[in-house]
Amino acid sequence: MTERETLTWDGFGRVGRELAQAIADDGFRPDLILAVARGGLLAAGSISYALDVKRVHLINVEFYTGVDQRLDVPVLLSPVPDAGDLDGASVLIVDDVADTGATLKLVRDFCAGHAATVRTAVIYEKPHSEVRCEYVWARTDKWINFPWSSEPAVTAAPV
Repeated sequence: MTERETLTWDGFGRVGRELAQAIADDGFRPDLILAVARGGLLAAGSISYALDVKRVHLINVEFYTGVDQRLDVPVLLSPVPDAGDLDGASVLIVDDVADTGATLKLVRDFCAGHAATVRTAVIYEKPHSEVRCEYVWARTDKWINFPWSSEPAVTAAPV
């Protein structure tokens, strides 16, 4: 079995504040946070509270279909946000991991021409990512077990 990076719930408890501190120390004050669903939802919520940014938007992108299995290209899923909501804004895109970087590139391109400033924050960044994020909690080349996605989906108990 491939060696894996494991983020626990306790570890995640530090992630949002530490990323938010790095963002604040850099002097960046986003007008809104664009959470990449699903992986970036929890991190975006944590960072939004830590930075006291109340405008949190959601963009849903499908790319990974399983462990090390993905579509050929990432795909925006509906509902697609109104890009006009980004006009002139300083936007912080938040996701759980920059693996290939294709998802973040798609979202960053979606913001282009609308947002005044776009920066990215991730929990993990991999060395082969085509997007270099401004804010990274940790770097790894391993597959990551996140506490919210490491267990199988919940199903109804048998009757």
